[in-house]
Amino acid sequence: MIKGNLIGLRAVEKEDLQTLRDWRNETSFRRNFREVRELSLMDQEQWLESLKKTKHINYMFVIVDLKTNEPIGAAGILYINWINRSGDFSFYIGEDKIYIGDDKRTDEAAKLLIDYGFKNLNLNKIWMELYEFDSQKIAFFQNKFNFKIDGTLRQNCFEDGKYWDSLIISKLKDD
Repeated sequence: MIKGNLIGLRAVEKEDLQTLRDWRNETSFRRNFREVRELSLMDQEQWLESLKKTKHINYMFVIVDLKTNEPIGAAGILYINWINRSGDFSFYIGEDKIYIGDDKRTDEAAKLLIDYGFKNLNLNKIWMELYEFDSQKIAFFQNKFNFKIDGTLRQNCFEDGKYWDSLIISKLKDD
């Protein structure tokens, strides 16, 4: 487990799959994910199996409150490109349907994973694709962690009867 003062990041276990499925299927969350379909427990089990097969390019964690030892969210660095030393950052708080919190636990969880990516995995770039309507998450990572907008994928998402742009935001190791 990667431990901070308030939270820890631990490997995903089979026992977490129902909770993760319920969080991922939350309508207000799902619109922000690339995978927009309703997920079943079988989908989650297949996903966990795929993590085992790709363990050198996908690092996925459950965010755990250290006081209660209860899961509060999920985070990971995925699709790592070892030549370019970059990885796709995944992050959300499922507890109480928060999605992206504005509290010390959320800040610490994001910082722990960013530090892990740069200091332990020796990545040069951590990036995310976020839809333009996901303003809370965009602001969180830009304001608290100095992520920069790399570019825009025009009309890359269809949600609520409208096409939306995707923003690619990133943080470099030297930022």
